[in-house]
Amino acid sequence: MRYTAVNSESAEIGKRKKMKKIGNIDPFASGRPHLSDEEREKLRQAKYQQQKEDGYQKLVELCRIGEYEAARHLANRNPHWGYQVIDGEIIELNDLH
Repeated sequence: MRYTAVNSESAEIGKRKKMKKIGNIDPFASGRPHLSDEEREKLRQAKYQQQKEDGYQKLVELCRIGEYEAARHLANRNPHWGYQVIDGEIIELNDLH
């Protein structure tokens, strides 16, 4: 009995590349392109912004359920997020000045 591929994914299984032998791998070859300083900085900024937003959401959730003290402690342990919890309100540090 012969089976036919139902979708393109199962058809691709037979077309996969074989792994190179260790002796054929150039250890000095670049596995991925090098990033420019500008691209690296953009990625760093994006990561920082995402961490800050994630931190804010954690603080919001704690305040929403009435855990103001836990939110304050979390904000104090993560000053790089740039938030402070005062009287149950989340305040961005640059808003204080």
